Amino acid sequence: MAALSSPLRVCRGILKELRALQGPTYKRSLAYNYVMEQFRKNTVTGERYCRAQHEASHDSHTYLCLLASTRTHMALHNLYHAKGEINIEQSAGLVGLRLPTQPGGKGWEK
Repeated sequence: MAALSSPLRVCRGILKELRALQGPTYKRSLAYNYVMEQFRKNTVTGERYCRAQHEASHDSHTYLCLLASTRTHMALHNLYHAKGEINIEQSAGLVGLRLPTQPGGKGWEK
């Protein structure tokens, strides 16, 4: 089995993600209360093998990964999501191209 990181590090990571998601009022949220309650409930007093402890640790790692991935997904979505119709010149500029111009002037271009 892979080595588990410290529960305190995971708890801090989850709280960091909640703070990034909800802002400075994250301590008054239900999610904060639930996370803190679960971490306090699943503390281990002895150095015994406990399946429930490992399940709780795995669940907390999974939840931290979900929060971090969701935040990253939303940042990428906001960055690359289309913001409406753009004209041909802007489309070409996105990929680093320029539209050709008509040299000498044929009289039909502006």
